[in-house]
Order: sequence, then C-alpha cells, then structure tokens
Amino acid sequence: MTTQSFPMVEVSGDAYSMGHQHGEQAGNLVHRYLSWIDRITGQSRDVLCANALAILPQMEALSPAFIQEVRGLAEGARISFEEALLCQARAEASKTREGGCSAFALSGEATADGRPLAGQNQDLEAEYGDVSILLKVKPNDGRPAALMFTFAGQLGYAGMNEHGVAHFANALYDAPWQPALPHYPLKRLMLEQKTVGDCVSLLRENRTCSAANVVLADGEGSIGDVEVRPDGIALFKDTHEDALLHTNHYLTSEYLDFETHSLADSAPRLSRLGVLIREAWGQITVDVLKDILADHEGDPAGICRHGAVNMHSISGYIAEPSKRLFHVRRGHGCLGSWETHEVSRN
Repeated sequence: MTTQSFPMVEVSGDAYSMGHQHGEQAGNLVHRYLSWIDRITGQSRDVLCANALAILPQMEALSPAFIQEVRGLAEGARISFEEALLCQARAEASKTREGGCSAFALSGEATADGRPLAGQNQDLEAEYGDVSILLKVKPNDGRPAALMFTFAGQLGYAGMNEHGVAHFANALYDAPWQPALPHYPLKRLMLEQKTVGDCVSLLRENRTCSAANVVLADGEGSIGDVEVRPDGIALFKDTHEDALLHTNHYLTSEYLDFETHSLADSAPRLSRLGVLIREAWGQITVDVLKDILADHEGDPAGICRHGAVNMHSISGYIAEPSKRLFHVRRGHGCLGSWETHEVSRN
C-alpha cells in the first residue's frame, strides 16, 4: 500500500468469517469510524446504537447472511454487536443526510467503444477519507465476488461485482424519515445481483428510511438510474438513452414536486456535467472521465469540490463493467491518484 492508496481489506469464506476477517484487518479504523460517527452526528453512542438496533428486524429480513457478517465484524473488531450494526445504519440511526456527489452512467453512442462506463465523485466531509477502505469480498456460498469503496466496518457501499454490476449514488433530500431499511445493506445486496434489472427489482421491493438516487450499469451493457424514496421508486430517463447524469436533486416527473433545492449547487453541477459530457460525446473513455471528475471550470459549480457546503471530493470511481475493471481515486479529482482493480472470482 502506498500513501496514495486506500487500505485494501480482502475477505473470503462464509458470511461470519468474512465479517470476522474484516474486523481483524481493519479494527483500528473501525473504532475510528465509530468515533467519527459520534462526532458528525453529535449524538451519544448509546442513543445511536439503540436507533440502529431498532432497524435490525428489517435488515435481517432482507439478508440473514448480511447480519451474520455484522456479527463476525463485531467479534473481529472487538466491538459490540450494536456498534457493528451502527456501522450499517450511520445516517439512519442519526436521521441525517449528507453528501453531494456527481454520478453518471454512459453507453452506446456516448462512449468511444460503445461499452458502458459508470462512476462518480464521492463528495463528503474530508474526514471520511481517513476511515475509508477498499473491501474485496469472495463469499463461498454462491454469491458473487465484489469490490467496493466503503468505510471501515460498513459492509455495503459503491462498487462492482464479478458480473459487472456496478452501482453509485447521490444523496437526495426533501423526504420524511420512515422506519424502514438503511441504504447500506441494499447497496451490498445490489452487489449480489447479475443485472441492472435485478437491482431495480430489489429497490422496488424494499422500502428505505430516506431518499437517494442510484446509478447502475452491468456487464451485459445496460445502464439505469433510480430515484428512491421511502414511499417508492421512480426510474429516471435522461434526454438521451445512452447518458444518465445525476447530482442531488430530483429529476423524475414523479418526484419533481418534492424538490426544494436545499443543496444550492446541485443544479449548476448537473448542468456543468452535461456540458462536459456533450463536448466529449462519442469519444468518452476512462481518461476523459478522469478529467471530467477533476473539472473546476464551472466554479462555483465545478465537478471537483474543495469544501463547497463543507464537502470535498474525497474519492472517485469509474467502472468498466464489460471488462470487469474498477478504477478508484483517492483524494480530489484534480490532485488524487488513480489505481485500477480487476474484479473477478480469482
């Protein structure tokens, strides 16, 4: 590991064993992540853990294997089960939303070779970068291998699996909190699917505590975008079928009336992203997207963020689903370094 790379945590075996290995390898960072959750929420650990425990029935109904992995994590990291559960329900336990990401899925006429490309800048408070890892999972029970960017102790976040299924996300606001599933277990379950359609079905069948947008791609060449609210989902179709661009405000006709533009730079960022994609249309490659994710020309609505509304582009990702390649950047788009990982069973 170089100083410019996120720590890599590799786990394999049954669900409990994978969680235990995760906890053993990243225990110090898991404790730091919990401390960061305390600070960012301003709430006591006891209250947060109690809130997370209240959501346990929904998580266990979604995936018993996921909860077994949480139990292994607790043992391996030497934390309580409730604390391990809190890592899977950070935003939901505190009833806060954060993030201001810019995401995309492209295919067909948009890309240089006609194959899909998907990814995003991950915009959060800078301290999240200090507790971030790459988590490579290889279950032995028939579920696919996957690689994800996440935070130490959190078992589901942005990534891609061996089938080429990749997903990324944008925070959405203006939705009342409901007693339902956290987003993070669903993010992990999406990495157990084989197609974009499977992911859409998963989101349609399960209600979430809060709102978010999900950008999808798969190894068969499909792309998709789903706006998710506690009351349901809506599929977003952009002006061209080969490009799906999203930031942090509602775009579907079903949910547009909920939008209050509480994140003021979301619409300008989306506009700037659209300009850059149109300028490179038909010639878009991984390298072109790296440059787009480093953009500052649209300031104060540039794609690469350095503290706007207290958010930094702490990382970035570009998935090549047809090639099973996942590119990850640590740090700002204009300064960070990229590395490439192959996602496979081997």
